[in-house]
Amino acid sequence: MKVILMGNGGHSKVIQEMISSLHNYEIIAILDDKYKEKKERNGITYAPFSSLNKLLNTDVKVVIAIGSNTVRKRLVETLNLRTDQYLSVIHPRAVVSSTAMIGNGTVVMPNAVINAEAEIGEHSIINTGAIVEHENKLANYVHISPNATLTGNVSLGEGVHIGASATIIPGIEIGQWSVIGAGSTVIHHISSGCKAVGSPAKVIYRD
Repeated sequence: MKVILMGNGGHSKVIQEMISSLHNYEIIAILDDKYKEKKERNGITYAPFSSLNKLLNTDVKVVIAIGSNTVRKRLVETLNLRTDQYLSVIHPRAVVSSTAMIGNGTVVMPNAVINAEAEIGEHSIINTGAIVEHENKLANYVHISPNATLTGNVSLGEGVHIGASATIIPGIEIGQWSVIGAGSTVIHHISSGCKAVGSPAKVIYRD
């Protein structure tokens, strides 16, 4: 399978290493607008985002390799590709239940755990060592940071960002585009467009 990565920042570099550890995947291009013109290096094309259509064909998949939830969504909307043109990348050291569902374009990092009947939306990031327990429901463009834990039956709206080592107790709902600070413990529902920090987490900002 040939792969094109959109973005070449820090998050992309992690995905590049992940893909190199997988059999039957080959990165053919890394696109980023920091490249003003096309160039080749070690068999990989480096070029601006606008080069994508010239490189796409039936056996090529795309990954939005950008850490920002907002930028990922904006780029997906701009590209307007079919859902099946996006590749989900799952590290071989991740543990994913056979009953879990993972949307196209989502990336699951090493030592992450996704347990029974969890549902992960499209273009999300389950980062290193993150735990998504049973029956969690995560919408599109979510980012679960390293070592964060979502206990059972948690629901996250679109674009939610859970900070590193945060814990969300069972049954909690967090509205779209909210941010939970690193190390926080969420024991109450959080509305959309909020930032909450602390243990227990308290809302410090509302959009």
